Amino acid sequence: MGDTARILYVEDNDDHAELVLRCLATQGMRDDVLHLSDGEAALAYLALCERGDVEQPAILLLDLRLPKVDGFEILRTVKEHAKLRSIPVVVLSTSAKESDLRRAYAHHANSYLVKPEEFAELDSLLRDVSTYWLSHNARVVRDASAQVH
Repeated sequence: MGDTARILYVEDNDDHAELVLRCLATQGMRDDVLHLSDGEAALAYLALCERGDVEQPAILLLDLRLPKVDGFEILRTVKEHAKLRSIPVVVLSTSAKESDLRRAYAHHANSYLVKPEEFAELDSLLRDVSTYWLSHNARVVRDASAQVH
């Protein structure tokens, strides 16, 4: 992969990340994913996107419980910046707590998905996610030189 990623995936749990990456690989998408394991690295990458140094991802898959900077802060940052807010943010969490769900949507998450425990269910979920967000969903394609008003 070059300096762009269609999917930015932020997840600190190595086991969860491996399963998600394996599912995306079965869809032929492994090379389209940039996996980052902490919130600070995610914010640094998103700052590059905001400056136009790298192309924005088509989707951000985001865990909530992250070291250094949590997923809620990443979500808030993305949705507060005019150049980033068009990136769909899909929370992919083990938490089914209503308080997490409400907080994520209050920060303008585009979707909230609870990670299934079974690999086959996770694979099916990620197929649906990638089909919807990367194929069916109409999205804004940003020109790095374009200004947002």
